[in-house]
Amino acid sequence: MAGWPRGDEGAGGGGESATLGAWLPSRQRQRYAGGGEQAADLHGAGGLQGSVPQAPAADVPQSERELARAEYQRLLDAAQARGDIRLLLLLETLCATGIRVSELQYITVEAARNGVAEIALKGKIRTILLPTKLCRKLLKYAKKCGIVHGQIFLTKKGNGLSRKLIWAEMKKLCEAAKVARSKVFPHNLRGLFARTFYAACQDVVRLADVLGHSSIETTRIYLLSTAKESARQLDRLGLLSRWHNYSFVT
Repeated sequence: MAGWPRGDEGAGGGGESATLGAWLPSRQRQRYAGGGEQAADLHGAGGLQGSVPQAPAADVPQSERELARAEYQRLLDAAQARGDIRLLLLLETLCATGIRVSELQYITVEAARNGVAEIALKGKIRTILLPTKLCRKLLKYAKKCGIVHGQIFLTKKGNGLSRKLIWAEMKKLCEAAKVARSKVFPHNLRGLFARTFYAACQDVVRLADVLGHSSIETTRIYLLSTAKESARQLDRLGLLSRWHNYSFVT
């Protein structure tokens, strides 16, 4: 059927987390290298397997490595133009929920029916609310594919999608979408979700809960560009004089 990409049975694993680790500012990169929640969040619950694509230089400005909303829309348009409904819906699911790519296995027919996905990790249960519109799309897709229960995103052989496969399928959209390949990987969709959610609610504690972070410091990694934009907005308020050189009376 249309929408099934070729090469479905790619080897498990992927490299989006290693790439992100190389892109983080030096302060955050030290935390990443040291392990803990920052590294776990970038790697996902299942860790990394398989070959890792070469990471871009670590000094790439944050604004040049983040995925913009307009670029995300172009990726959706490119997937739809290819007739790849599975990839289109996968992108929407990752970006509309903020889940890690390793948590995609919890997007099931049952979760779509209930509007809630429960993610089990390290002995804890995290509840993910699924947007109503996304649930309708997921159920319609599952029905079309003959999936009556369990995971929705499957290969033709009925296996879950690996990170490596998802990474590769996303990269195929870059040229048509006119989006830099360095920006197109699963975890960047999570970053776009985080920035969009924070812009709407301005509540970093709530965002940390939605993303499943036990430490707000982990969440702040996603908001570095938001903080810089806030600083630029302060500069544009025009509340400072134009004088740069002062003569102080002593």
